[in-house]
Amino acid sequence: MTDVAAMAVIDAHGTVTGWTEGARLLTGHPADEVVGRQATDLLAEDLPGVILTARAGPVAVRHRDGHRLVLPLTVCPLAGAAGRPAGYVVTALPPGASLAAQAFEQASMSMSVFDLRQRYLRVNAAACHAMGVPEEALLGRSFPDTVADTEHSRGFLARLREVAETGRPVRYESYSGAPALDQERAWSIEMWPLRDASGEPAAVALAASDSSEQYWARRRLALLNEAATCVGTTLDVIGTAEEMVALLVPQYADFASVDLLDWVLGPDEPPTPPDGGVVLRRVAHGSTRPGNPAAALHLGETDVYQPASPPARALLRGRAVLSQAGEPGFVHWLAERNARSPGGRPFRQGAHSMIAVPLRARGTTLGVAVFVRMRHPDDYGPDDAVFAEELASRAAVCIDNARRFTRERATALTLQHSLLPRGLPGQAAVDVAHRYLPSGSLAGIGGDWFDVIPLSGGRVGLVVGDVVGHGIQSSATMGRLRTAVRTLADVDLPPDELLTHLDDLVTHLAADGSGEEVAELGATCLYAVYDPVSRCLSLAAAGHPAPAVVLPGGTAQFLPVAAGPPLGVGGLPFEATERELPEGSVVALYTDGLIEDRDRDLDGATEELRRALTAPAASLEALADDVLKAVLPDQPGDDVALLLVRTRALGADRVATWDVPPDPAQVAVVRQAATEQLTAWGLAESAFVTELVVSELVTNAIRYGEPPIRLRLIRDRALICEVSDGSSTSPHLRRAHAYDEGGRGLLLVAQLTQRWGSRQTVAGKTIWAEQPLPGD
Repeated sequence: MTDVAAMAVIDAHGTVTGWTEGARLLTGHPADEVVGRQATDLLAEDLPGVILTARAGPVAVRHRDGHRLVLPLTVCPLAGAAGRPAGYVVTALPPGASLAAQAFEQASMSMSVFDLRQRYLRVNAAACHAMGVPEEALLGRSFPDTVADTEHSRGFLARLREVAETGRPVRYESYSGAPALDQERAWSIEMWPLRDASGEPAAVALAASDSSEQYWARRRLALLNEAATCVGTTLDVIGTAEEMVALLVPQYADFASVDLLDWVLGPDEPPTPPDGGVVLRRVAHGSTRPGNPAAALHLGETDVYQPASPPARALLRGRAVLSQAGEPGFVHWLAERNARSPGGRPFRQGAHSMIAVPLRARGTTLGVAVFVRMRHPDDYGPDDAVFAEELASRAAVCIDNARRFTRERATALTLQHSLLPRGLPGQAAVDVAHRYLPSGSLAGIGGDWFDVIPLSGGRVGLVVGDVVGHGIQSSATMGRLRTAVRTLADVDLPPDELLTHLDDLVTHLAADGSGEEVAELGATCLYAVYDPVSRCLSLAAAGHPAPAVVLPGGTAQFLPVAAGPPLGVGGLPFEATERELPEGSVVALYTDGLIEDRDRDLDGATEELRRALTAPAASLEALADDVLKAVLPDQPGDDVALLLVRTRALGADRVATWDVPPDPAQVAVVRQAATEQLTAWGLAESAFVTELVVSELVTNAIRYGEPPIRLRLIRDRALICEVSDGSSTSPHLRRAHAYDEGGRGLLLVAQLTQRWGSRQTVAGKTIWAEQPLPGD
């Protein structure tokens, strides 16, 4: 006895039109003997009434060898025109196969059998429930005639045909709805061929199980994995919130929003949580509808969430809050949204489920995220709440990282700007234009700096430097080095000696670092001194790029400066370079961020700088802007400091010099000569003080110094008196006692002038004093 079901097709007139191999094996009648005959010819007795009413029951048929055979038959009508049956499919299971039939019919998964032309032969109860129609409405009909033309149905049909043509089973997953189900479902489908006695495919069977829970679990896990790579790609608070929304819409929500507490967007620390409503600012939202019409808040607007609302409850509880349509909290929240934004009411229709989840990082609440489903048929469940909390936790850490970076960057930038010179001090040696651009990269603010330092004798000190690293530590280090350079410059050290002392300072700081990394190590610096009287530029570098000089004729060149090692590295000494410059020369000092970048060719950038410096410009300020536009890329990878100076010269009409013999009688002579020079300059009002200063300084040089002695008066923005001699011994300011005959000279000079000091020279020392011009 065969175990294969027997099937026959009978038309509306009772004539057999189809006869399967299973029917032949069961009854012994081959198809050519049966097809075309009346079905009643095969009966051993009249049909029982149950067959006519229930279309199922036992029927006695006559086997070909003559014995009587009772078979359980199932009759399924084939739909015809106007709803009248066009025929019937009669299925008979062999004796002992009733349990298998019951298993097919009562299976919890959807099961169906199709012939090789994709027509329904059998459908169990679960499949009928999913399709929303009885079995009679499907049997005999082609599958494409029973479903809508969708991607899912086309894929399903293609696989049915594949199994029928190849005889190989197919297993795949699909996500689609079902006519009788109001939710999208994930299906795990398996199709396999049913073979006849010869081994050839006779039909195609399938079983489809609902794998929605596993599907959504995988989707949630995939979203979490995707969040690890696409949320927090930039250290920007709002950008991170936008990335979170873009990840969830439309895959997980039809609408999503991120609202943050105001302090998160500012420099302040978290305040005390309020007792009443919570004020939140909308920073990001997204929707499946273009233009996001369902949003009750515009980006940047604030709203007060009352304690009973789901977002406020989520903030208070510190965990996700689920709300479904019909619940009081959901209804109240939706009413608030409609009241605030009536124009969005039509777009909120259909909202049926939402999750509000707090954004918490490192024990601090930053804001709340809200996810709403409208078109998506499934409600959020407990597993979705767990997912939302995990995703919000990851996003909150990224938002907090961005907040901390923004605050540290703002602090470092504020610190750096406070340390950089705002208004450069008045001096007549050079015209100055400067620019400082902080880095736009995620590395943060660097330690570039510049300075212009007035020196004695009308000279000016020019300095640019670069501290390795970024952040507050580099900015603080920059301030320390800038202060050190100013202190050493006040001593009037030549450039190479100044860098030597600065290098020693950095080395000592590193030695006192207790093994920790010191930001000063590897810092670079260039220090130059320009003298408007001699028009000489003296400079030395510690690992810093050489400056460029544009001569009045328009020729640009880079000064050949011995680079020297960076500060704190040690090894080679620093060497000074001197260059006499024509009046009106432009000197460009800059940090390496102007020309160096890992994506740029150094030689090409240097040539761009040279061309930009020689281009016509209306002013020095305009030239500084033109240089940055021409040389820098759109997004510089490092800080940039640029200092442009145009040199001036003090001619012979503003400088007077006298050689003084070492004779006390010469004091009166030079004093008279100085008075006459002041009168010639129109500065007779300053003659009295100048006479006292000249008398005291020349007397001290004759008494305590060594030849040669020289007096020089310089008319600059101040009146400068200098006395040089061949002794390297520096004078000391002291307070004389009542009966002392001397010791009051330098004290008198200090009281009568704006400032005074001394500097070492190659031949000895120079004592100088400055006094304001009349009317200043």
